[in-house]
Parts: sequence; C-alpha cells; structure tokens
Amino acid sequence: MTDYLTTAHGDRVAYDLRGDGPALVFVAGAGPYRAIDPWTTETAELAARAGIRTLVYDRLGRGESPAAGRLDLDRELAVLEALIELAGGSAVLCGHSSGCSISLAAAARGLPVTGLVLWEAPFGPHGGPAREWAAEVERRIDAGDLEGALEHYMKDMPPEWLEGARQSPEYPEYVAQVVSYRADGESLAWVESAPMAELFRDIRVPVEVLLGDETFPELFDAARAITAAIPGATWKQVPGADHSWEPASMARELVEFVTAAAALPTRRGGA
Repeated sequence: MTDYLTTAHGDRVAYDLRGDGPALVFVAGAGPYRAIDPWTTETAELAARAGIRTLVYDRLGRGESPAAGRLDLDRELAVLEALIELAGGSAVLCGHSSGCSISLAAAARGLPVTGLVLWEAPFGPHGGPAREWAAEVERRIDAGDLEGALEHYMKDMPPEWLEGARQSPEYPEYVAQVVSYRADGESLAWVESAPMAELFRDIRVPVEVLLGDETFPELFDAARAITAAIPGATWKQVPGADHSWEPASMARELVEFVTAAAALPTRRGGA
C-alpha cells in the first residue's frame, strides 16, 4: 500500500516501505516510477524478505508524486533526506543510471548515507558535454517544448528506446514528466564539472559499482573512473541486460552489501 511523506520543501512524495533491518533506498534514474517499474519493486520485495528495510518511491513529478515548479537537484535531495529519516536515520542508496549521480551528490553533501550501490552509472569524463546537454534540456522545458526536451535528453541513447516510448500508450505521460529530468541533468553535469577525485573526496562509505553482464561498453569507463576516485570502491558485473538488472540476483547482491555496510563503524556520506 502506498504511503506519503512531505519534505522540507513541502513536496508530497509517494513511497512503499517494506521489511525491517538496515535500510536501502532505491533512487531511479530518468523516467522510471513504480507503476512502470516492476523490476525494482520485485527486487525490493525480495530484499525485504531477506532481512533489510527497503524504500521505493516515485520521484518528484512522476507517478503519485506530482509536483509543480522547478524540480531541481536540491528538491530531489530533500526527498532523499526525508526518506532516509523515515527509514531510521541512515540508509544505503541504490542509484540506477542517473540515479547514481543523484546518490553520489547526496553522499557528497553529507546526507546520512551509509553506502552506495551504483547500477550502470552513465558518466562521461571531466569536461564532457553534460553541462551543455543539460542546459539545452532545461531550455526546452522552460520554453514549454516538453517533447523536444525528452528527445534531446535521449539523443545519445539507443534510438529504439525513444521509438519504443513513442509507441507506448503512456507516451503522453513520459513527455509530461520530463520536467522531473532537471535533477538528473544537473547531477550528471555536476559529475563532469571537475575531476571525480575532487568531487567525491569526502565520500568515505562503502561504494560498489555494478554493471549488467550484457551492457554498453562505455559504462565500463565510468565504473573504472568511480572506483579510482573513491578509496575502497569496487565494481563488478552481475546478471542484467539493456540497462536493467535481474531482480533475484540484484536482491541477493544488495542484501549482502547493506548487511556488510551496517556492520561497519558509523561513517555517513561525507563524514
């Protein structure tokens, strides 16, 4: 059953809370929300049965978390802060795609994050094109060209993804919710704004970067860069394809990671 919380910004956010034990919050990337993402829900259910507390939520501007105004990174981080507090005051974050950069920003800003699992982080190198790309997405949103904003956001993704979205009966909803992609673009631009070692220098919690065993070659560069920038960070491949994970395998991986992180001396986010 869906529950709701209200953030410090006054935003009402829908979420599902399951299980007991050390907490894990799933941070979606651009696009997904609970009603169209059964894989994350299944993963959360399996992990909760195995002994951890899981939180899956609809990001601002999606699903059952409607929101008006500028849905930027600050507002998205306020959501995470409220969810972590609800979960017991600290949590591991599991970021998916651009949810990885949002999760890293949360940890770097000192939210009570006890670990990070990053699924297929789509990061470019320092000085890459993300700032200009994100600015153009925002320009189109501000101009009311939401379909154009979605097209520009997805311009470097496999073309069949956008074509598949256009064929879906939910396409009008996909277009309308592109206003929620500001936080994604802002966080991705932040990752490319300086060397990762500098941006992530205060992150001193366990970090694991995961890639599917059928994924895109360029994601390996990002995985290596993240692990080189954060002391003790690791990366590996697990079952998954087309930027999505296999729920049972992912649940096992997450339970192992969250349980191990909970056993470590308390070190949170940028602490």
